[in-house]
Amino acid sequence: MAVLPAEHPLAMPEQSLRDGYLHAPRQLTAPANIGLRRLYVFGTTALMTLAASAMMARVLASGGINVLEVCLLALFVLLFAWVALSFVGSLAGLQALLRGRRKLGIYPDTPLPALRERTALLMPTYNEDPRRMMAGLQAIYESVAATGQLDHFDFFVLSDTTREATGRAEEQVFARLVQATGGAGRLFYRRRASNVGRKAGNIADWVRRFGGAYPQMLILDADSLMTGEVIVRLVSAMENHPTVGLIQSLPAVVNGRTAFARMQQFGGRVYGPVMAYGVAWWHGAESNYWGHNAVIRTRAFAEQAGLPELPGRKPFGGHVLSHDFVEAALIRRGGWACHMVPYLHGSYEEGPPTLTDLLIRDRRWCQGNLQHAKVVSASGLHWISRVHMLIGIGHYFTAPMWAMLMLIGVAIPLIHGGIDVAQELHLQLAPAQYWRGLDQDGVVWVFVLTMAVLLAPKAMGYVAMLTSRNERLGCGGALRALVSVLLETVLAALMAPVVMYVQSRGVAEVLAGKDSGWDAQQRDDGSVSWPELLRRYGGLSVFGLLVGGMAYAVSPPLAAWMAPVVIGMALAVPVVALTSSRSAGDWLRRHGLLSIPEESAPPAVLVRAAELRAAALREPLQD
Repeated sequence: MAVLPAEHPLAMPEQSLRDGYLHAPRQLTAPANIGLRRLYVFGTTALMTLAASAMMARVLASGGINVLEVCLLALFVLLFAWVALSFVGSLAGLQALLRGRRKLGIYPDTPLPALRERTALLMPTYNEDPRRMMAGLQAIYESVAATGQLDHFDFFVLSDTTREATGRAEEQVFARLVQATGGAGRLFYRRRASNVGRKAGNIADWVRRFGGAYPQMLILDADSLMTGEVIVRLVSAMENHPTVGLIQSLPAVVNGRTAFARMQQFGGRVYGPVMAYGVAWWHGAESNYWGHNAVIRTRAFAEQAGLPELPGRKPFGGHVLSHDFVEAALIRRGGWACHMVPYLHGSYEEGPPTLTDLLIRDRRWCQGNLQHAKVVSASGLHWISRVHMLIGIGHYFTAPMWAMLMLIGVAIPLIHGGIDVAQELHLQLAPAQYWRGLDQDGVVWVFVLTMAVLLAPKAMGYVAMLTSRNERLGCGGALRALVSVLLETVLAALMAPVVMYVQSRGVAEVLAGKDSGWDAQQRDDGSVSWPELLRRYGGLSVFGLLVGGMAYAVSPPLAAWMAPVVIGMALAVPVVALTSSRSAGDWLRRHGLLSIPEESAPPAVLVRAAELRAAALREPLQD
């Protein structure tokens, strides 16, 4: 079954990565001082890294530098630069947030603008529960209708579903949706016979068949929710700025039930804004695209974002997986501005319910980001677009780099101590004592500086949250929010070794040629069985216990030195079990911990979506 309007084809040629040039090197909507902003971000990051690296070099030089210490210094430089960039960006974001900067004429507290053109809302879906997904779409539809400007919008469900039973269910639920809303002639559905190109191919197929009728399109995910007010303001900004090709909102993570999901949504709500304001501040008109909850000029997308297949075999070759980064880069190459507007509240998404679900999704993102190694050198890209891709690639290499840094930090004193483990199992060797022996003050200051730079963005997010009464009360008040920050930090630290191991393994698998595949994401159920936990994390827990025991046999101080990582590995199974628990999440909610404003004062679109989903799940589906 397909319910579709008349076709209005729009050419979408495949783009070349070898040929092309940058149209409009400077955008009309770019901040006047964007060059100085970027000089501050990268210059300050470089200066901080230089200062910290000089401190570390002095520590190492006091005992003479060997090959391992050169490797350690190189890893330290790269990793410190990574955390310093986050720190500097967050500092810029804090000042931008506190100053309340706005752009593109979007002012949330003013009357809604009147729209002039038509916009298509596109909801791609792939083997999702259609009752849940279309209940969310109905809530968005009703919220847009409440603005009084529904006549300017059409809604498309673009199915790539491969399971026949799910496909038949989609048709049934869509028919109910049209009947419930009276949306005949405004709500459309089609299911592709072949899901070539995955999500990017799904959107491209719609553009080529129907894009000519809609100056703008707003891309949603199956778990997306947006208020009608936000949608109207985003579309109006696009209408009023003819050189802008893409406007990305900042989706807030909501509806978390498990302890892990609550961690994610609390972190996104408290730490996320300063980081998002920061990147929006220095990205300017070269912002990135996250693949959903964004409005795009259809002509700009059609002209510039036709993705080619990458040469070579999978996992590096084939269809572009993390297509959103590449689409934004090509749109900007074509002369269109790309902006992020983090201050516009009313854009929502849902996070994975468990660490396991996050890591499954992260494995696919790992492959997609590493695949950008074949795109980053494409002809004509803006240098900030290349930076986006390099940051994405670097994110996945930081995990193995942290692991290597830790191992080398332990190996250096062992080698300097002349350890023969077979003969000296009980030698009292302490890496901490070794490093203090080189330069006690230097070691302490390097550690303090690194930890301060690493944790400062969380502190900035907490400070920013305190300045807004609604945000502060919605997060449980100043004291409960502080406890939540500490709790989230501790739990994240315990899970960090697990993430480090899985991401390192993912990088190794991609480099070895293993493809991630494509499957539907887990949305609601956060339960993980004990057999599944033991299968996934039991080996890591046993490994952590063995390493801790061996370290203690060699030297108790060595075991203490390695304790932060060893404890996280040893407790992998119980920590993942605890954070995957809905009962633990409910306990946190009852005590006002890891709270967000949408729980105490939920927006109408979230309330309506919850009601519709509950009712839809009670409705039987015909076989």
